[in-house]
Amino acid sequence: ADSLHDGAALGELRDMAVSRIILDLCGGTGAWSAPYAAAGYDVRLVTLPEQDVLTYEPPANVHGILAAPPCTEFASSGARWWATKPPELLVRAREVVRRCLAIILASDCKWWALENPIGRIQRIVPELGDPVMRYDPCDFGDPWTKRSQLWGMFNHPRRRPVEPTANPRPGSSPIHRMSPSPERQRLRSITPPGFAQAFYEANP
Repeated sequence: ADSLHDGAALGELRDMAVSRIILDLCGGTGAWSAPYAAAGYDVRLVTLPEQDVLTYEPPANVHGILAAPPCTEFASSGARWWATKPPELLVRAREVVRRCLAIILASDCKWWALENPIGRIQRIVPELGDPVMRYDPCDFGDPWTKRSQLWGMFNHPRRRPVEPTANPRPGSSPIHRMSPSPERQRLRSITPPGFAQAFYEANP
């Protein structure tokens, strides 16, 4: 009887998850929303080249929104190149962030979070305000550092800190030491799995 009851409860939870729409804006590989997809949520990955967030119209009854606008024009790791770049790149990057915020506002979702690494995003998009959370992957079980920050309205995930053993010396995170390649930007932007799982558990 207990096993039947447990099975029915799991079925109800899965049915509830299927009915919940999660938008993953600028999600790239979908790493941040992967725990939701695995649990049966209706995850909508809005990312280039398939979909452009600038022209995307959200559906009704969105449950939660994850937004990770490209950080190329914002992250302090690229500050030495800012002055040499065409200004229209920064204009588009700002518009992408603002479109993410517009989608969030229009959706009236239960929770939302927007992620970007340390940099100039707050100065370029001042309506963001101050971040509500900062973290490194090693705070959630992945043994390396790559400082990032979150804005939004969400339950803070429970931290499970580990030593950053992938860093053989201070400042030598494998993320920062990644060799130049066409895939470097995509690989650097992948949400660490420990954080993604912890975020899902705190924000079902």
